[in-house]
Amino acid sequence: MSIFDKIKEKLSHEFIDIVEWLDYTDDTIAHRFERYQNEIKNGAKLIVREGQMAVFINEGQLADVFKPGTYDLTTQNLPILSTLKGWKYGFNSPFKAEVYFVNTTLFTDEKWGTKNPITLSDDRFGLVEIRAFGTYAFKIADAGKFIIDIVGTDNNFTNFEINEHLKSLIATRFTDTVGEANLPIELYAANTTELSETCQEVMKTEFLSVGISLEKFYIENVSMPEELKKEIFEYSRLDKIDLDKLTKFKTAKAIEAAANNDGGTAGAGMGMGMGFVMAQQMGGMMSPQMGGQQQMPQQQQQYQQPQAAAVPPPMPQAVSYFYALNGAQAGPVSFDQLRSLFASRTINKDTLVWKAGMDGWKAVSQVEELKVFLGGNTPPPLPM
Repeated sequence: MSIFDKIKEKLSHEFIDIVEWLDYTDDTIAHRFERYQNEIKNGAKLIVREGQMAVFINEGQLADVFKPGTYDLTTQNLPILSTLKGWKYGFNSPFKAEVYFVNTTLFTDEKWGTKNPITLSDDRFGLVEIRAFGTYAFKIADAGKFIIDIVGTDNNFTNFEINEHLKSLIATRFTDTVGEANLPIELYAANTTELSETCQEVMKTEFLSVGISLEKFYIENVSMPEELKKEIFEYSRLDKIDLDKLTKFKTAKAIEAAANNDGGTAGAGMGMGMGFVMAQQMGGMMSPQMGGQQQMPQQQQQYQQPQAAAVPPPMPQAVSYFYALNGAQAGPVSFDQLRSLFASRTINKDTLVWKAGMDGWKAVSQVEELKVFLGGNTPPPLPM
């Protein structure tokens, strides 16, 4: 050691120390007071400002904790440290101890979010995935516990370092809470306030176990895939209307779309059917002129049963379809029954179907005669 170092050390021991921390940042949670060889003079002044606490550590062991105020560091103000040091009749300057200042102000607007989607089981939609994010606020409630359990020997501990730990804790507890709530999937987004309060209560104990108080916890958004949103909206509408009327309405719209297709086979068939009815009616009108009074009973019979001629002949063979529902095979059902299932959203364009003659299962949108379900203008061909 040089002569100048000895003079500097000698001078440093001749003045009363002032132990304090002026925080010029907005993200530091704990700061270790740096002193030459951690030596503090007998009678040094400790200044703890509002929003701070001072923690004395002796050889890795928690000693005295000071709240805001000004203190003279003597054996009277350091009872635990005096016991650890074995000071029975006072102590000589200097003494060694580590001093940590802990910021006890409220840290607000801290962000959290689920890194991965949370998989939930819904009674109507099966397995679904949701994500969530929000904010929280915390402060240090037990400075000694926080220094021992979290900070350790870090000389400048920031909220960025603790946030990674807290966000992982929040995501885990949020997943558990949401899973146990067992709510219909659409209610998670509609009840964020109640869910936030429940999550905060669940997490408080675990935060306090490391000296942290969770003051606020907010869920700002619960999101789900867009296709699931559309299904939920459709389901909510179906729940409010007459399903039978809806099925009939959509069936009528499909027939109308097929009839408007002049080049389609179904349109041609409908035109032929209407022409056949008109021909019969015209024939009935011409019969009195050709056959006199003897043709009147036949003409009346035709007018008494005009609808019989308008009904097309029955299909020679009823085609049966099988479809996949919740991973299981269902059916067989007829074409009309399959259309009703599509109209009621029981199946959709991606549902797999199969009928006799197909080489494998195909989506509804890939089966030619079923494309009419999608609202297109191309109806299925009539059976020959």
